[in-house]
Amino acid sequence: MAQMSFRDALQQAMAEEMARDSRVFLMGEEVAEYDGAYKVSKGLLSRFGEKRVVDTPISEAGFAGLGVGAAMAGLRPIIEMMTWNFGIQAFDQIINHGAKMRYMSGGQFTMPLVFRAPNGSAHMLSSQHSQYVEGMLTNIPGLMVVCPSHPADGKGLLKSSIRSDNCIIFLESEMMYGDKGEVPEGEHIVPLGQARIAREGQDVTLVSWGKALRGVMRYLSSLEDELGLSVEVIDLRTLQPLDEQTIFTSIAKTHRMVIVEEGWGFASVGAEIAALVGCHSFDELDAPIERLASAFVPMPYNEHLEKEVLPSRQKLKVLLEKLTYQSRS
Repeated sequence: MAQMSFRDALQQAMAEEMARDSRVFLMGEEVAEYDGAYKVSKGLLSRFGEKRVVDTPISEAGFAGLGVGAAMAGLRPIIEMMTWNFGIQAFDQIINHGAKMRYMSGGQFTMPLVFRAPNGSAHMLSSQHSQYVEGMLTNIPGLMVVCPSHPADGKGLLKSSIRSDNCIIFLESEMMYGDKGEVPEGEHIVPLGQARIAREGQDVTLVSWGKALRGVMRYLSSLEDELGLSVEVIDLRTLQPLDEQTIFTSIAKTHRMVIVEEGWGFASVGAEIAALVGCHSFDELDAPIERLASAFVPMPYNEHLEKEVLPSRQKLKVLLEKLTYQSRS
């Protein structure tokens, strides 16, 4: 095990997979000469050369389409977008081609292609640079959507994604690149489609993922003692396909659930989880399902307004009190 940042864990995953398989290459804006906009690709150009670490023009639709074609031709591209906000420019290639080509060709083509980029809000980037795309992209058959919450999973999930023969959407966050944690050195694979229990608990099941889960773990360090609760936290890791059974098993133990996401709550991943639990685990529930998401508004630029929009410790505290009948209202 080694202590490393989320950024370095992702870099290590790509370097190991590029060394392991000569078909793997990285392409995107500023990934080569500049070492990546967030320095995730630092050192890869000098190690693997310009044919395998490729700088592109500012044309997301163009190099996303090139990635789809390269995957069809037998290569294994990693396409880095500077942010998923810019990746929206490439949705035609991702949704109409990357997601569907394996199906439309009757399996004659596989799609070993990873699109990775920061997702959602960072800090004071305003509405056009703070969008969460998981609600959009989990709705597309043919895409697998992956969202790690800490460095070890960043490495293990990215390695699994690169080895997959499916089109992968890999969701990161600018705010997490500097996060540090213990990461296994050498071969470390985290299977796609399997959630993890990030925290054992008895009273409430809390489901979250990515940067939102990072905040949840920080809030619970004091909230559990303050409220006298034992909260079980499920880190989904993969949003599509969803590990439903881990959620159902936890609900059967705690009989209460809250879902925390930073995206908009309407027609979201959290909404789908609530619907699934309502259909399959209704008799296990001792209280209504509670949900915490960002306010349904474009993200403000102002720092104080941004905090009002996002999930917070106080908002989570109110929901946990309500869920366990400690609320005074």
